[in-house]
Amino acid sequence: MEIRPYEPDDAEGLWDCKRAFELGLGSGTGGEEKQDKYEGKLDDEYRQQWFEWVERCVDADSRCVTVAVDGGEVVGYVFVLPESHRFIWDAAVLNEIFVDAEYRGTGVADDLMDAAVSLAREQNLPLDRLVLDVDRENDRAGAFYERHGFEHWGEMVAREL
Repeated sequence: MEIRPYEPDDAEGLWDCKRAFELGLGSGTGGEEKQDKYEGKLDDEYRQQWFEWVERCVDADSRCVTVAVDGGEVVGYVFVLPESHRFIWDAAVLNEIFVDAEYRGTGVADDLMDAAVSLAREQNLPLDRLVLDVDRENDRAGAFYERHGFEHWGEMVAREL
């Protein structure tokens, strides 16, 4: 298993993981309406715009997207926003972390989290924190984050637009 910064040749594998991440968000909590919204957004335009954003972030810091590669195949990734985005939360932001189901429980997610924390510690931030958004109904993710020292710090609220 290789844990390393994302490279453009990883794009197809990264997209496969991103799709699975998004579909998991939609299907794991919130019912059919939420699932339909997540599935519906994953079109070619979204893909193109997401990769443009990935490239901007990688240009700012090549380590902000780290991939787990096994036998040339991307099996997971972690996406920490670059330091230039620090004003969003005044802290490092773990935007996304995903590991293919076949690799869960193997330590790959731990290795990706270690890479995320390492990058976050190197960022010059107003607050020495690494923050993320997790659905309270996602028990598996909650247990993983708790094991890595995360604790509830405020609560995000949302409203329909």
